[in-house]
Parts: sequence; C-alpha cells; structure tokens
Amino acid sequence: MDKVAGQIGNIVEWLREQVEKAGAKGLVVGVSGGIDSAVVSALIKKAFPDNSLGLIMPCHSNPQDAQDALDVVRAAGLEHIKIDLGDAHDKILNAVREQLAGAESELNLKLSDANLRARLRMSTLYAVANAKNYLVAGTDNAAEVYTGYFTKYGDGGVDILPISQFLKREVRALAQALGIPEHIIVKAPSAGLWSGQTDEAEMGVTYQDIDDYLSGKEVAGQAKAKIDKLHKFSEHKRALPPAYERTDLSS
Repeated sequence: MDKVAGQIGNIVEWLREQVEKAGAKGLVVGVSGGIDSAVVSALIKKAFPDNSLGLIMPCHSNPQDAQDALDVVRAAGLEHIKIDLGDAHDKILNAVREQLAGAESELNLKLSDANLRARLRMSTLYAVANAKNYLVAGTDNAAEVYTGYFTKYGDGGVDILPISQFLKREVRALAQALGIPEHIIVKAPSAGLWSGQTDEAEMGVTYQDIDDYLSGKEVAGQAKAKIDKLHKFSEHKRALPPAYERTDLSS
C-alpha cells in the first residue's frame, strides 16, 4: 500500500506540473461511473481541491451509469455538473441518416452512433475546459492505449493522461487506496456506448490477458493474436495524422 500511496502522490504532483506548464487553472474529467474515470476524479480533486470538475454526460445511457457517476463524485468530494447529450446526439445522427438514406444498406450506423457519443462528450468537455481555463484529463489505462480501445478524437481527445501507464489491475489498486466505492471497483468495465455493452466482449479479450501480455507474461495463443491485431490496427490512433511531404520545397 505504501508503494501505491507513493504513486498517487507522484501522479498528483505531475498533474499540478502539467497545469502550471500550460498556464491553466485546473482540471476537468468526464465521469462515466466506471473505475478509470473514478480514479482520475479522485486524483484531480487531490491535485486541485478548489479547481477541479467532473462532467456527467449521459447520452441515451443506462440510468445506473449516471447514478454510479454521482456516487463517484460524491465519494471524491468533486464538484460536478451534468449535461445530457441525448438531444444533440439525436439531431446529428438523424441528419446523417436522412442525408445518406440512399446508401442505408452500406452504412455502419451502430459504429457512427457509438463514436458520435464519445466525440460529443469530448466536445462538451472542451467547451467547459475552455470556459474555465482547465485542462481535460483523460481516463485511458495502459490496456486501452495499447489495444486502441478508445475513440479517436473522442475519449482519446484529451490534454493529459494520468493513468495511461497503469495496467487495469494497477488501476484497481489505485482505486482501493483512493477510497473509490467498492461497487464501482467491481463493476464490469464498459464504455457505455450502447445497452449491455462491455469492454471485454467488444474487444474479444480480457483485461487480465492484456495486463499479463503487457507485463511480459505468457498468454494463450488466441489471446496474444487478438491483442497483436488490436495493437496493429489501432496504430493510427496513437500517432499524428500522416501528412504529405512535398519534395519541391527549397531546403
């Protein structure tokens, strides 16, 4: 526990340094009701007791997620606001559906729907962050970063990543030390993108396997192949967009 407490202290100090470097005043995080955002919520509250904010942003979500998010911010003592994105989501997605109606059979509207929710949350976070001169703290852990299990320009669109070097099992240890409610810690990880969605079912591999893989441990061949594939095909999410390099410019 002393080692975990030390890590918490280091993260808190790092958060303060990042905000100071940016000339910002504090930090904001999207609170989903899951363990990762719960840990980041507690960390930003420790770093900036008077200049930290949690955003709860339901978008046709399971009502239990919003309740869990409230449990998170209350346990952390974190100031919070709630902005329902359902109407904005419907307006954009319906317009897309109407304009592309002729190609309906070719559309992957489930993916558009899910990623739109994540990108609306990102835009809302930045609208609030800009208004308050805060940085947006991301909630991706090491497993999510490596496999690309985040939406490009959605939950991947943040200013800083305080727990991206921590395995999922390490995030659970941080959560225990930070006093995150137990029902949040044991809750099945989910991005809340549609009813019944879970991270592991969507990825097709468990967090335990990913953690073991990243720790250099042996994992079953099928799991290893899945992790390698996820990493390869998500490389574009971890890099800047490719840019054409002109050859006619004078040196």
